[in-house]
Amino acid sequence: MTSRPPASALSSANDALAGPSDWLAARHLGSNADEVAAMLKVTGHASLEALVDEAVPEAIRLRRPLALPAALGEREGVARLRSLSEKNQLFRTYIGTGYHDCIVPPVIQRNVLENPAWYTSYTPYQAEISQGRLEALLNFQTLVSDLTGMEVANASLLDEATAAAEAMAMAFHLRKNDGARLFVLSHLAHPQIVEVVQTRAKPLGIAVLVTDVFKDAALIDASVFGLLLQYPATDGSLLSYDAPIAKAKEAGALVVVAADLLALTVLRPPGEFGADIVLGNSQRFGVPLGYGGPHAAFFATKDEYKRSMPGRLIGVSKDAQGNHALRLSLQTREQHIRREKATSNICTAQALLANMASFYAVWHGPEGLRRIAARVHLLAKALAEGLRRAGYALGEAPFFDTLHVFPAAGETVDGLMARAVAAGINLRTLDAGLPTRSLAISLNETTTPADIDALLALFSPKTPLTFDALKESPGLDAAFPAAFARQGAILTHPVFNRHHTETEFLRYVRHLELKDISLATSMIPLGSCTMKLNATSEMLAVTFPGFSKLHPFVPVEQAQGYAELFAELEGWLAEITGFAAVSLQPNAGSQGEYAGLLAIRDYHLSKGEGNRHVCIIPTSAHGTNPASAAMAGFKVVAVACDAEGNIDIADLRAKAEAHKADLAALMVTYPSTFGVFEEGIVEICRIVHAAGGQVYMDGANMNAQVGLCRPGDIGADVCHLNLHKTFAIPHGGGGPGVGPIGVAAHLKPFLPSHSVIGNGTSGKSGAVSSAPWGSASILPISWAYIAMLGGSGVTEATKLAILNANYIARRLENHFPVLFRGHGNLVAHECIIDLRGWKKAGIEVEDVAKRLIDYGFHAPTMSWPVPGTLMIEPTESESKEELDRFCDAMLSIHGEIEAVASGQADPKDNVLKNAPHTAVVVCGDAWDRPYTREQAAFPLPWLRTHKVWSPVGRVDNVYGDRNLICSCLPVDAYV
Repeated sequence: MTSRPPASALSSANDALAGPSDWLAARHLGSNADEVAAMLKVTGHASLEALVDEAVPEAIRLRRPLALPAALGEREGVARLRSLSEKNQLFRTYIGTGYHDCIVPPVIQRNVLENPAWYTSYTPYQAEISQGRLEALLNFQTLVSDLTGMEVANASLLDEATAAAEAMAMAFHLRKNDGARLFVLSHLAHPQIVEVVQTRAKPLGIAVLVTDVFKDAALIDASVFGLLLQYPATDGSLLSYDAPIAKAKEAGALVVVAADLLALTVLRPPGEFGADIVLGNSQRFGVPLGYGGPHAAFFATKDEYKRSMPGRLIGVSKDAQGNHALRLSLQTREQHIRREKATSNICTAQALLANMASFYAVWHGPEGLRRIAARVHLLAKALAEGLRRAGYALGEAPFFDTLHVFPAAGETVDGLMARAVAAGINLRTLDAGLPTRSLAISLNETTTPADIDALLALFSPKTPLTFDALKESPGLDAAFPAAFARQGAILTHPVFNRHHTETEFLRYVRHLELKDISLATSMIPLGSCTMKLNATSEMLAVTFPGFSKLHPFVPVEQAQGYAELFAELEGWLAEITGFAAVSLQPNAGSQGEYAGLLAIRDYHLSKGEGNRHVCIIPTSAHGTNPASAAMAGFKVVAVACDAEGNIDIADLRAKAEAHKADLAALMVTYPSTFGVFEEGIVEICRIVHAAGGQVYMDGANMNAQVGLCRPGDIGADVCHLNLHKTFAIPHGGGGPGVGPIGVAAHLKPFLPSHSVIGNGTSGKSGAVSSAPWGSASILPISWAYIAMLGGSGVTEATKLAILNANYIARRLENHFPVLFRGHGNLVAHECIIDLRGWKKAGIEVEDVAKRLIDYGFHAPTMSWPVPGTLMIEPTESESKEELDRFCDAMLSIHGEIEAVASGQADPKDNVLKNAPHTAVVVCGDAWDRPYTREQAAFPLPWLRTHKVWSPVGRVDNVYGDRNLICSCLPVDAYV
């Protein structure tokens, strides 16, 4: 057992030299040896090893240490990460394609990106203690709706290319002509958008045509259900899309526009020229490049389509006292809840990055944003003038920030590119779908007049011009042709117009922060969500310049530090999972599911077995499983679970036999969705393999496996991992996440590839994310987690997670029924307690969830996988003291429930039904409730020194859905 050493342990020179910073495992694990021993007494086990031996089936137990490097100390780990970051070369980069260097305001970097109160909070399913980030996300939605000219926007998607694929699926779902199966993309769309759309279209039987939408406008006919246009185009040109849009409307197709958010501050919004859906990347609103992510995609549409829109929607409702309060609106429209009927498997967002983008807009305000856009455009005009004088031909269309440049006489694109690299400059070649090979230069917020001088010297080394010599040229201003210029004010809401001094802005951010519960406040015991410590030393590298400022499409030789980190992390994850290879590209767990199923699909196709299209999924599975299967082109067949939550093996055997000729895969979560190590997992895998299928393992519960068993050894062929769960990347209030997949050797050729920058795969499968390595800049977090804990540390973490879950189960079992136990009457790393027995007394599981807020806790996972229950996962990071505090709160709530059930408390007017209690209510002059103020606010003694006040009372969900408002109200409307 790793534990903190007492001072007396310094008995040797080696002990003295180790130093406190080398004890990360002891700092990550919540309890020391004495506390572990005390918990083991409660569970009835002589040792932690004895508990694990009884909980984990021997048939799958890994009986050797993980072959991982020894743990690094914190200082050594951070130093190694800094060294890796410095191996990446930071050229002046003008590649564009939806990614642009930007200035992250220090006040946002320090107080949002690097602030655990913002990056450790959970998805805002408990609205009352999520009001701060909900308001920031509502600001984001307002920002996007305003700039795009659309009626409703969601709270972000994963990246621009997957947002485009979601738009295609949405348009396909909404088509009125069942025979329309063609999606048309402009050949001037960004290449990563084209590739991801093509990947997503194949399994759905959608045909994709990439073409010149002006020359081939006649092809936009009744067979077309959607048209995607890039604005500005990938070559920088501003084009009037009136003609192709008119053809699309005539054909009954929806028009999708992928747009640049900064450009929309000064350009005519797509909503004014016929767009039905507008999407893009909000990265250049103050979010680091990070070698591709994470970044918040934006997605906006017409009000009539809001129920078909993927992702989350923040809306305005009211609380129990009639005050305005925010919540996730139309929650059942999170499409994965519709299971195999879903057109999207998105169950997450990029909340932290969307918040950063919204704060960037608040910080700069409308005039500040327009000044940034005008400055970028003016510099681009100056560069264009200089290049023309130097003899270079440019694209004829107007532009915003990107110039389309053709080589001068006697020059070649390759020669210019080589000259640029030698000068420490990255440009972009343009050749796909274009008649002449050429170059593009995309300027950004960080571009200076000196950069213009350097670019002009590159193109005209003998007689270079300078910005100073050009700035007085006729017509050199920030204006646009009338057909493209935006008319009228932008972002008129007060929130974007009042917080422009740092004092006011900092207070606004802090005001929102204090409305939320995060891991910086207390334990967040959410089952299947694994809200563990995100150690500061693991987070530091995210903002190292060598990691944060790299464009995803720079030549790979400039990203050798990343390449080394990826190789090590992939190798470690392969060892942990028992697989032959790992892809880091999927940028969410849902995308990992999808990528894994695509690998299975493509494998069957490669064997000439395209008929294999049935995917068996247990009825207990998370909704993303059947949604992902449907998106991958599979037919979902459900298999039953028994009374203990295990897969019904007899039913599985019957279903596998019935579909033997067309069985593609089984999707299974291990430990089970019910938090139990199923004894029959090896037999389950054998049954599926015998029927010709592949086994996909959902890695949501990997926190119970690391170091104890491995999916590859159990019999799985592919497994996705949630790095934002097991491997310490924080949840960020609902994103970012990373969902890499591990695969057996026969599936390795079918890992996601990338056509823009090769990522080392064979290319037999397409890209599933915009960037080759997905959300690359947060991968150092998981690297640090594994490197600093080492093989023994990550294994110890798993053991302690299992102990903590069983300790809570034992402490609560005499008051709340604990469902679904495995061998030895033990659970895995989470337990489910049943509250349905009190329903007859009028107490619902939601009442307990809201009452926990009064005790300072975020509720466990509510009513999933079993309605009327709470799924509790304490993780390894919480101390025995915090576990006891949570258990004491639950036992106190049990007493409150029993008071209602026995008739001692009013069945409708009690502390549970009225929870949470706000400070305004408790401290108000009037108090007419049949319990005391102290019972409401301070039911346990420690709450007097550790009190968290909910900023709003219980939110009225029904009212919010019936009166849907998804953009900012006047400032004085908020609590």
